[in-house]
Amino acid sequence: MIFKDFNVIFTDRIEKMSIQVMEGKIVSMNPDFSDDDEIIEGNGRYLSPGYVDIHIHGAGNHDTMEGTFEALETISNTIAKHGTTSFLPTTMTVSVEEIRKAVEAIKEAKGKVTGATIAGIHLEGPFISEHAIGAQNPNYVIRPSKESFLDMVGEHIDLIKNITMAPEVEGALALAPYLRQHGVNVSMGHTVANYEQALDGIHHGFNHSTHLFNAMSPFTHRTPGVVGAIFDTDVTTETISDGIHVSYPSLRTAYKVKGSDKTLLITDAMMACGMPDGTYSLGGQKVISKEGAARLESGALAGSILTMDKAVQNVYKNTALPLYEVIKMASYNGAKFSRIDNVKGKIALNYDADLLILSEDLEVQHVFIEGRKFL
Repeated sequence: MIFKDFNVIFTDRIEKMSIQVMEGKIVSMNPDFSDDDEIIEGNGRYLSPGYVDIHIHGAGNHDTMEGTFEALETISNTIAKHGTTSFLPTTMTVSVEEIRKAVEAIKEAKGKVTGATIAGIHLEGPFISEHAIGAQNPNYVIRPSKESFLDMVGEHIDLIKNITMAPEVEGALALAPYLRQHGVNVSMGHTVANYEQALDGIHHGFNHSTHLFNAMSPFTHRTPGVVGAIFDTDVTTETISDGIHVSYPSLRTAYKVKGSDKTLLITDAMMACGMPDGTYSLGGQKVISKEGAARLESGALAGSILTMDKAVQNVYKNTALPLYEVIKMASYNGAKFSRIDNVKGKIALNYDADLLILSEDLEVQHVFIEGRKFL
């Protein structure tokens, strides 16, 4: 299969060229080809690496916490239609037993879902602050400990790519080094830590931050908070770029401070993603999806209904970032975070052919997952 004369989006440039794919891999740049080859004409369109979403709870009326293959298969297929080719199913602050069930289900589904591939797991909670609960369930917040963590993940610690914790809660600083030693990213989130406590967390191994600005102590000129610590260090961060969770001026500021290498685009989508307005649930709590936002009955934002293709369009339209940097934030950075950047996240020789054909206005027209045409 040859993608002929596309505007190919690399991590550092866009170049018009042709790409050859064989047996699910990118095998040649500007190859020779014959009439016998399957040719896909670029016609001015973009060829992009598939998007990698490291923070997503659900889609298509299903949630990771259902703990079933059917739920994960539906999520996988729903988000693949919007350009996501790899993702980290994300758990909620619920009981340890429910989290363990979800982890086991993800383990079984990995390598079997037919849409976006499962790259691992993101545990959002339960080691968070009840004072920055967001849409998490305060009844299931527990203090961080190695024992509780292992109760949740069992023998599958290798699948855990990220955990969101509050650095100020008792036990977090002791647990963070253990997690990092086992290859788990440790993310500040759902936290009321002050600047000094956030820095202390970073010194103990916290290396990421969950949905920047949301459910964390804000930046002000005298009390810089968690946001200030993120801006003042080299930890990575992620943004829900729907124009609802964070204003575009704030997003532009964050991207200027952190740069495109340290920022990841995520959806934080829940089961209402890809569904009509209505009543849904998240972590056992009632959620109302209306006018592009998902909220608890209290009015608190409850994840999002954002898709990765829309996040890319929003950031490209509302910032001065070049397109290749926006795409990098949606693809390679997530792959690197998930430790799959040796085979996914960019267009390069011997990489998996996770590819998107995008129109000039960045609409997803076709999706290829490991060389297989999905859409």
